[in-house]
Amino acid sequence: MRRVSAPPDRVAVIGAGASALIFDLVDHGYQSIDAVDISAAALGQLRTLLGERAGVVRFVHSDVRTVEFDAPVDVWHDRATFHFLTDPADQMAYAARAAAAVRAGGHLVIAVFSLTGPEQCSGLPVVRYSADELAAVFDADFTLVEASEYDHVTPWGDAQSFVQVVLRRSATTTPNNGGLEPMALAEDHEQGTRKHHDDPLTR
Repeated sequence: MRRVSAPPDRVAVIGAGASALIFDLVDHGYQSIDAVDISAAALGQLRTLLGERAGVVRFVHSDVRTVEFDAPVDVWHDRATFHFLTDPADQMAYAARAAAAVRAGGHLVIAVFSLTGPEQCSGLPVVRYSADELAAVFDADFTLVEASEYDHVTPWGDAQSFVQVVLRRSATTTPNNGGLEPMALAEDHEQGTRKHHDDPLTR
């Protein structure tokens, strides 16, 4: 995350809950953070835990498929929300919202279960992806910059295999908050794949 952003940037954290990433960003001086979650209770808990530091966070109670922002964001970050969308129509709605929100040249950082990851999470079915499959969902508006795999160890000691992609928003008209996807122009970017065995949550 911090490799594609800087403290002045506006960052949207999808499925924020009480994510450690929010605290990491606040600790590193980020001043414009959108914490997006469908659970009002989770956002309330996050606000309480942040205490006096909550002033730099906008708490956005919204379904990610319909979320809107009052201005473009520089980075959209999602770890383990997108893979719960098993309906292709929901996946496309998500991609459209990301394209509408992220400014040209901004980044989408998204991590989901890899092809060898769990088939369910919290009792719910998920969609597992390769890096290429995940990038393809967004390729109308984003180009792949980097892909990696890593193992996330749960609090109960189980290893879960994730794939993460970093995508760059193609040159486009200014992102908007309506339902129309902006038209994208093709760009060429260097692509790479790395494997990690640690959780790059705060990178």
